[in-house]
Parts: sequence; structure tokens; C-alpha cells
Amino acid sequence: MTHTSQDISPLRQHMIDDMRMRKLAPQTQAGYVRVVRQFAAFLGRPPDTATVEDLRRYQLHLVDHGISPVSLNAAIIGLKFFFEITLNQPELMARMRPVRVPRTLPVVLSPDEVARLIAAAGNLKHQTALSVAYGAGLRASEVVALKVGDVDSQRMTLRVEQGKGRRDRYAMLSPVLLERLRVWWRVAHAQGRMLEGGWLFPGLDPVDPLSTRQLNRAIHAAAEEAHLGKRVSMHTLRHSFATHLLEQKEDIRVIQVLLGHKKLDYLPRGTMSGAH
Repeated sequence: MTHTSQDISPLRQHMIDDMRMRKLAPQTQAGYVRVVRQFAAFLGRPPDTATVEDLRRYQLHLVDHGISPVSLNAAIIGLKFFFEITLNQPELMARMRPVRVPRTLPVVLSPDEVARLIAAAGNLKHQTALSVAYGAGLRASEVVALKVGDVDSQRMTLRVEQGKGRRDRYAMLSPVLLERLRVWWRVAHAQGRMLEGGWLFPGLDPVDPLSTRQLNRAIHAAAEEAHLGKRVSMHTLRHSFATHLLEQKEDIRVIQVLLGHKKLDYLPRGTMSGAH
């Protein structure tokens, strides 16, 4: 996370330094800063002047404005870091309470629906990126972070660097997916859109990768074009990947490794027996 000293207050810089010291991921750092900035806007004064009652009022404000349980808990975590670590005033968080997140089973597409979704994507780059998300069970952030050198056609694997939890792992690479990647590689190189050893899915400027926001927009547009009638996200492809492997009698422990998960809470309870 990069900042210039001219546009940051000393207090925010202190918080950023605290996060850097703990090597928090850039995305996490940006989220925490955003949370504190939004709280300061609600407060109408510097956040380090807040009281216990101010924080309690802010949680009520978020709830009254329909914030989701996940977003509410994320706000509380960011504020907790700011007040407990940066300000060393943990007592101010005494009346902030995380809320229970309802457990719901995710949307899962059938293999036919996945094929329709990918075919409906607007261009070859998006079709290939969605194919990788499904065929290797990758998160959106993992797909856009892939580089050409991460494709190992000898071992039939994809190297996923610094995935969730900042762990490296290898994902499966099927012959069908490898062929899709080869077609995309040939087209992108012929058009001068892919740098040697660069991003597997470059953005408009080949120096930069495709963003997760662009990929999310692409899958939403594809779902609408395919007339699936379901709420589809990039995570839907991961869930579908895991479910289809499970239906093919793949061992749950193997699926966990492929997804980079410690556990698969979203799968039906009956499928988890003997998994631990």
C-alpha cells in the first residue's frame, strides 16, 4: 500500500505503520483505513477523540442503515485495530459487538450452467479467466495475480503465490484448461497484449494485471447474458468446482488442499463425515 506523506495525516500514518509492522496484506490495510475514515466522517471530528458512546452510536447507525452482518463485523475489526493497537485504548471498544453471520449454502451451478456462463463472457480473456477460476478452483484475487510463468505444463499445475492467508500452493491444471490457456496465450501474444513472463491476464495496459473489479463485472455480465436466473459471483465458480469434485467422489481432504482451505464449511453437513 503506497501513500505520499503530503496526503496523509500523522494519525493515519501511525496506523499505516502499525499495519506494516504486522505485515498485514495491502487489501487488509486499505480496508482498515477506509473503515476509520468512514467512522471519522460519521463523527465529524478526528477519530482519536471518540468516546465509548460515539462508537456505540456508530454501530447503531450502521445497523439502521442496513449494513450486512459481514460488513458490520469488518468495520468492527478495523476500528478494533485502530483503537486497540494505534491508540492503545482498548477500553473504547467495550460496547462494540460483532454480530452473528447467518449460515447459508452458496449458489452452485451445474456443469452445463458453468459452460453457458463461460461461453457468455464478453471476450476470450474473460472466458479464459473464468475457466481458470472454475477449472482450478481459484479466488478472483488469485486468478488476476497469475503470471505466465505460473503455468507448469510438465507437472500440470498452476502456482498460486500468496493466496488467502499469504500461503503459496499449487492448483490442478487439467488438459482442457491447459489448452484454453494456450489458445489465449497465442491470441494475446499475436495482439501484443501479453508481456514475456508478464501477467497471464493483463489489464488494458499489459504492465498491470486485470483487476478483481473488472473480473467481477465480467462474470455478472456473463451471468445476465446466459440467463441463469441465479445470483452468481466469482466465488460461485469455486463452490461449483468443489461441489462437482465431491459429486465425482473425490476425497474431501484432496478438495480442501486444492482450494487452499483448512475446512469446507459451506458443503452440506453430510459430506463432512470423516473429513477431520
